[in-house]
Amino acid sequence: MAASLMDETRARSRRWVIRASLLAAALISALAPFSPQAIERWFSTTTYPRVQRVLTPLSNAIPVAWLDVLSVAAIAWLIWTWWRAIRRTGERVWPRIVEAAAQTITTAAVVYLAYMLLWGFNYRRVPMTQRLEVRREAPSTEEAVRLGREAVTHLNGMHAAAHNAGWIDPWRDAALIDTFRTVQRQLADAPSAVPGRLKRTLYGPFFRWSAVDGMVNPFGLEVLANPDLLPFERPFVAAHEWAHLAGYADESEANFVGWLACVRGDLRSQYSGWLYLYWQIAGELPAKERELIASDLRDGPRADLHAIIARLRRGDLPLLRRASWQMYDSFLKANRVEAGVRSYGAVVTLILRARFEPGWLPVRRTER
Repeated sequence: MAASLMDETRARSRRWVIRASLLAAALISALAPFSPQAIERWFSTTTYPRVQRVLTPLSNAIPVAWLDVLSVAAIAWLIWTWWRAIRRTGERVWPRIVEAAAQTITTAAVVYLAYMLLWGFNYRRVPMTQRLEVRREAPSTEEAVRLGREAVTHLNGMHAAAHNAGWIDPWRDAALIDTFRTVQRQLADAPSAVPGRLKRTLYGPFFRWSAVDGMVNPFGLEVLANPDLLPFERPFVAAHEWAHLAGYADESEANFVGWLACVRGDLRSQYSGWLYLYWQIAGELPAKERELIASDLRDGPRADLHAIIARLRRGDLPLLRRASWQMYDSFLKANRVEAGVRSYGAVVTLILRARFEPGWLPVRRTER
């Protein structure tokens, strides 16, 4: 009896040591000041691409979203764990509650560690502005207006041909996939990421209500898309999420990579990329300048923009949208993206400050 009690005490002590170790590891991964150069060298361009090239093809082979399965399993586990802890029996309830809380916290630490090791450390990599040749000074309003007018020119010229070509699933668009791989090779010395299919998800209604176009599941490295996306939105949204799969966690960088992939693709992808950029520029400009570039839009692109606005308004729940974006803003800042959700719009600044060779070829900074 005494030996059995001692064994049980030792087992309990080992459990608490393991739990404390996992919690400490999670805190270290969250708070330690890792070198961006080390993350770039040992994770973002080496370890992570190898993991992505295994997980994403597996995800592509399964039509069901892994995140849906994991979410249902996690909710079921939480309900079961806490139901066992608080159900009425002859035993004391507080030790069971403490044990359930310890299990929950330990599981959260394991989930966070998995998130960081599978994808999250990409938030700590060397910023795009340090890997490309960029001007230090902020771009002027006049430069933004010129870029906006260029977007309008492309939209007006491409609208009919892009729509007549017919819209296809971006995951099966060989031209877009090819330009996406080319852009990756130009931006980093790393294996090319495998593109992901745009999956439907149980989170679709949430995407609709909160005006989210898509996301990458960091645990399965799969792409989840808003089910209401319009055909001409999907090429850019796909390229943006593929950029996340390629390890560009920062939203402005994913927008930059996705836009470069689109504008160097076929007419459909180019149109989608320029439509996205026009939307971003219009949101950044003062009202007078915004009206100036909008006045040159022809009926076709204008109708597409109105269709996007109508889509956003149909499912919009303002309170949920504001709350979800505030939470995401806090999440980004916790992962050291100082601009938070404003990093979405920072792509305009990045495009205007970066140096390009003809054909929108970004110039990488040479090592000194």
